This record gives sequence, C-alpha cells and structure tokens, in this order.
Amino acid sequence: MTDEAIQKHLFSAEWYQNSKRICAYVSCASLREVVTSHILSDLLGKQRQYADTKVYVPRVEDMESQMRMLHITNMDDDLILNHMNILEPTPLDSSGNPRDEVMQANEPLDLLLLPGLAFDRKGGRLGRGGGYYDVFLQNYLLLAKDKGWKSPLLVALAYSPQIRDDPVPVDPTDVNIDALLSCNGILTFNSEAEEQISTT
Repeated sequence: MTDEAIQKHLFSAEWYQNSKRICAYVSCASLREVVTSHILSDLLGKQRQYADTKVYVPRVEDMESQMRMLHITNMDDDLILNHMNILEPTPLDSSGNPRDEVMQANEPLDLLLLPGLAFDRKGGRLGRGGGYYDVFLQNYLLLAKDKGWKSPLLVALAYSPQIRDDPVPVDPTDVNIDALLSCNGILTFNSEAEEQISTT
C-alpha cells in the first residue's frame, strides 16, 4: 500500500507528467527501496507514445563509484542482473549498438528519481556507501552548467521510516536532493524546487 500511495502522488504530479527526459532507478527488494517497476512501466509507455521522451536507468561500471545512466526501451529485454543482484541495462541494445547515455545526450534531463538509505528534512541523502549517485550527480551537474542547461529536479523516493528529523551524515561533496516524495506527499528543500513543483 505504501508503494501504491507514493506512485499515486507521483503519477498525479504535473512536474512528473511534464518531464520528458528522466533518470530512474530500478528498485531492488533486498535493499528495501521504494518499488519503481510500475513507475518505469509508466515512463516506458510514455516513451513509446512520445518521441521526445527518453528514459535512462543506472549501470554500475566498476567498484570506483563509476555509474552510467543508459537509455532503455523495455524492462524485460534490456535489463540483466549484475554481480550485486541488481537489474541494470546491458551495455548494448538489441541491435548490438552501444546504448545512448545521459552524459552524451544533446538535451538536458528534466528529472532524476533517486533511491537512498535515509534522508533528512534539509535535503540530505544518505546512500549505501558506494558513492555512485554522488559521483554521477557531481559530473552531470557540471556538464549541465558547462552547457548552460537548467539543472534537473532531483527527487528521492522514500518510505516514512527513512525520513529523519536529525541530519544524516554527508560529505562536503555530496549532492543534496531538491525534494523527497513519500506516502505523505512531497517535501521540497529549496526555493527553485518549491517553485517548480508548486507551479506545474
């Protein structure tokens, strides 16, 4: 029911509906992440319907916190289990061509849906220690700045027990999220996110 409530909030949000280029994670039951299978199905359905919509999901490249966001079109055919038992995209598509990746795209991302272990009420996000998302976000935000693109909306999905009143431990290089979506609705952590979410 909690996953369904989160999905309901997300699907009814105009900022989600209006997003064209989206990164989303593939949830893993053993990590107790908010389930994204229905969210990805919805996004892939939009991608089939609208030519300007693109969906990217993460692929871990090594143990040095390197992760790429690769374009997918089908969850059944495009994803395989990695060494950590997490579904991720194959590096090549069904035609044998390298998949498009976010860092080489010609257009900016609108939205990133992020997982996490715990979150605080100031936008702090505690990952699982690998640093994959923090490194990716640092690199992508630098790319967006260099290209003069607007930064994407960074929204984490969380169960209520993951949200802390006290600050989560973060490093100076960690990237804060813009908003946090739970079964109780959405929390925003900066004026830009508040404006974007409240006006769409």
